[in-house]
Order: sequence, then structure tokens, then C-alpha cells
Amino acid sequence: MNFLIIAIAPWLLLLYALLVIAGGVLGYVKVQSKASLISGLISGTALLIAWGLTFQRYTLGMGLATGFAIALLIVFALRFRKTQKFMPAGLLASLSGVMAVVFAIATWS
Repeated sequence: MNFLIIAIAPWLLLLYALLVIAGGVLGYVKVQSKASLISGLISGTALLIAWGLTFQRYTLGMGLATGFAIALLIVFALRFRKTQKFMPAGLLASLSGVMAVVFAIATWS
């Protein structure tokens, strides 16, 4: 089981990074939110850097990805608490929580 998580975690990280970037762009397109665009691009780029590191120093890349996912979980959970709207804050908080667990398992397996 751990081998499977270790093998697919980098590709889940890539997908997660692209979803974060796409979410920021979508937030900008739909409601002209520059904050969504900037935070999505910065967070997604940080996740892409962590993804790149997994091919050279796996544990470091996954550790950074875990930290970024936890940070995004906190941000989106606070936003969900404030707005009480599942889309997009609740969905992204849930996704970030799942990704944080997967990346943590991959880091310490």
C-alpha cells in the first residue's frame, strides 16, 4: 500500500498544482478577483517547485508539498467558515486536506 502511495504521490501533486492554478485563473475570469489569480499562481507555482524536487530529493519535495497543502487547507477552511459556501472554499479545503494526508504518508513511508 505504501509503495502505491509513494509511486502516485508525485503525479497527484502535479494534478493538485494544476488545479490550484486553474482555480486561481477561474476566480479571475468569473469575478475579476486579482487576489484569486495571484494566490492561485503563487500557490500553484510553489506546488510545481515541490513536484520538481520530488525527482531529485523525494522526501524534501513531498515534505514541502505537505506544508503547502496544510497551508492551503487552513486558508480555505477559514474562508469556508466565513462564507459557509462549499464552492469553492469547502471543496478546496477538502481537497487540500486529502492531499496533505497523501503527501505526508508519502514523505514518511
